[in-house]
Amino acid sequence: MSALTLKIATQLASQALSAGRTLSAAPLTIAVLDSGGHLITLQREDGASLLRPQIAIGKAWGAIALGKGSRLLALDAQQRPAFIAALNSLGQGSVVPAPGGVLIRDQAGVVLGAIGISGDTSDIDEQCAITAIEGVGLMADAGVSA
Repeated sequence: MSALTLKIATQLASQALSAGRTLSAAPLTIAVLDSGGHLITLQREDGASLLRPQIAIGKAWGAIALGKGSRLLALDAQQRPAFIAALNSLGQGSVVPAPGGVLIRDQAGVVLGAIGISGDTSDIDEQCAITAIEGVGLMADAGVSA
């Protein structure tokens, strides 16, 4: 696979929502972006709060923009706040440095895009993203060792 299709993106969103229901997560919003950072699909569960779409997109966009999962961006934000502030200035406030943005890789390790999830705790958001990616047979790169 060389690119994420709408079909795969919607499958990812569906898998993520299913994972959220299995965990009894708060209402989730899922954004799937291609490798260029363009939105392919966005799904927002009933009851998800107002800014969840922007947060989900920001988690995924930050992962694509820097080539690493948003968990690592959260660590960067703690260790190098000036860098993240500058990055957000360059990205017009588009980076959300919190876990829940996970790179989607094919079996060769090529980045196909990213999924960003917002709605529950960042750890639950990230867990749903990883479950979704692995559920469609792709590799999840959250930026942490398994």
